[in-house]
Amino acid sequence: MNNRELGRIGEEAAVRHILSQGMKLLARNYRFGRMGEIDIIAQDGDTLCFIEVKARRGDRYGTPAEAVLPGKRKTIIKVAQAYTARYGIHDMPLRFDVVEIYMAADGKIRSVEHIRGAF
Repeated sequence: MNNRELGRIGEEAAVRHILSQGMKLLARNYRFGRMGEIDIIAQDGDTLCFIEVKARRGDRYGTPAEAVLPGKRKTIIKVAQAYTARYGIHDMPLRFDVVEIYMAADGKIRSVEHIRGAF
């Protein structure tokens, strides 16, 4: 299984998870020009959530959340600012989350961890 397939399966698991938590899915793979992309945008009550999904087969090189490096965080924040400006969202609380997906070698989901307010 290549990394693209691993990511797709992980993202599907993350969407199922956030929906099971009562969150409302607003967008997937939201891209703002060449600036970058946010995996999932969702609403949790009155809070707008920008969610990065990281799927891994193990934690040999650190946890999935640790793979969201400062440069990626900066990009997500910039795209989130562009999203809120584009849709005129000015008075809504924002949150940046990471959903960690641990998978077996065959692609089966071992666990899902939703880290709210990860950065």
